[in-house]
Amino acid sequence: YSLQDQFDNLEKHTQWGIDVLEKYIKFVKERTEIELSYAKQLRNLSKKYQPKKNSKEEEEYRYTSTRAFLATLNEMNDYAGQHEVISENMTSLITGELTRYVQELKQERKSHFHDGRKAQQHIETCWKQLEASKRRFERDCKEADRAQQYFEKMDADINVTKADVEKARQQAQLRHQMAEDSKAEYSSTLQKFNSEQHEHYYTHIPNIFQKIQEMEERRIVRIGESMKTFAEVDRQVIPIIGKCLDEITKAAESVDQKNDSQMVIEAFKSGFEPPGDIDFEDFTQPMKRTVSESSLSNSRGDGKSEPKFGSKSKGKLWPFIKKNKLMSLLTSPHQPPPPPPASASPSAVPNGPQSPKQQKEPLSHRFNEFMTSKPKIHCFRSLKRGGAGPEDFSNLPPEQRRKKLQQKVDELNRDIQKEMDSRDALTKMKDVYIKNPQMGDAASVDHRLAELGQNIEKLRLEVQKFEGWLAEVEGRLPARSEQPRRQSGVYEAQNASGVNSCAQDRESPDGSYTEEQSQETEMKVPATDFDDEFDDEEPLPTIGTCKALYTFEGQNEGTISVAEGEMLYVIEEDKGDGWTRIRRNEDEEGYVPTSYVEVYLDKNAK
Repeated sequence: YSLQDQFDNLEKHTQWGIDVLEKYIKFVKERTEIELSYAKQLRNLSKKYQPKKNSKEEEEYRYTSTRAFLATLNEMNDYAGQHEVISENMTSLITGELTRYVQELKQERKSHFHDGRKAQQHIETCWKQLEASKRRFERDCKEADRAQQYFEKMDADINVTKADVEKARQQAQLRHQMAEDSKAEYSSTLQKFNSEQHEHYYTHIPNIFQKIQEMEERRIVRIGESMKTFAEVDRQVIPIIGKCLDEITKAAESVDQKNDSQMVIEAFKSGFEPPGDIDFEDFTQPMKRTVSESSLSNSRGDGKSEPKFGSKSKGKLWPFIKKNKLMSLLTSPHQPPPPPPASASPSAVPNGPQSPKQQKEPLSHRFNEFMTSKPKIHCFRSLKRGGAGPEDFSNLPPEQRRKKLQQKVDELNRDIQKEMDSRDALTKMKDVYIKNPQMGDAASVDHRLAELGQNIEKLRLEVQKFEGWLAEVEGRLPARSEQPRRQSGVYEAQNASGVNSCAQDRESPDGSYTEEQSQETEMKVPATDFDDEFDDEEPLPTIGTCKALYTFEGQNEGTISVAEGEMLYVIEEDKGDGWTRIRRNEDEEGYVPTSYVEVYLDKNAK
């Protein structure tokens, strides 16, 4: 009632209230978009740092610290899900509801102000009618006064006829009657207007304003409830977010540094015993010096040098030598080259063979060769980086090999169990078919049963094979009580029969890191230790050509067989040990006795 004359201001205020509500809706909508974007970024972050399946990175997650990190990533994923819940709840409980309410509010406001404008127009119409009646009454009164004055003037004038006086009198009476009628109409219109005006200001407008006030109060209450819901939506997910954080804390507390250290030890334990002490070599005694040199140069005379360490002390020095220096020992045949056939005259050969009885080359010459040469081996060069290793894992240290073999046995046993389960299921199905022929043909499963039986038999043979290798490895692992001694010379050799193929170069199934005495001295090294370096090295350039004067079998490690009259490339000259390094093609190269070939050096040869 107190704002009955502020209709326009109320209309502006209610429109402002709707604008505020729409602004709040927009605010909540942008908040939901931020929550969704944040959740998406959290999920992407968690996914980015998840370990890739079937990769080396996945194996690293067996440690407690990395498992705790993985648990953190998973909890962050759940954490992101709670922010998605916040967005969904705010969208449904606030944005959606308020949007519908705004539409209803606009319709209600429009209806109320339509009624108000209608009442305003009605009272204005009544006012206009009152004004018209008033003007008409005023005009009739003036006309009646003029008519009365004219009658009185005519009646006083003696020159006017009686008829004119009577006419003026009737005219005055008519005007007077019209004024009376206008007065009555004006009075009636006035009373009606007063009644309408009272009804307008005391009934219609207050009712309309009351409805507008209630509408505005509902809007205010609704926006307050929405703000409360805004807080409640966040509060509802706090317990779940707290659980996520508790799980992250629990995962962090589960980190066990001792356990991780033990896992590293188990993962990389090779099974080797530490090397023994190095023997003292007295170079002041010529005899001892000769023995020492022969141990390094592998006794070019008759190959009967005596090892200075017992049969139980296996040489373990090789893990501490650089790869390229070690390969130099592997490729050069450390034994005197065979003499040419007796039918040939050594003097006819341009590069005649060195006499086996010549004085042994100085130790420093062999040591320089050991430190500088970086030749390649055909067998090692044929291995590709990342390629499959030997089936028996002989390229691994004993302890690692044992673990791989055990894993393979367990995997095969699981495959056998699956096949047996499938066979049992088919056997039951066959029994059902026999008892109920209408359900199927029993003979239809015989072929599949036979296949399963063959598969099981094959898998069992595989298990026996791997179990044999496993038993061999477990039987040959060095005991803890043994204390092998480290020697200064080259290592004990493998049997000569074990060096005829690339697979044998990788060492016998008991492990490629042990050495035994044999007729020729050589060192066995796992191929995997040299894959990277040999795969990256460029082949040695050719420095000339040569023609084979005699046929050479090349049965020893590092040598290559040639046929009489064959033309080959020279890639390394004779360094005084009676051997020349040649190449047949990109994949075949090795050493031949210098006396067996005629060398043509050409610096421009490709």
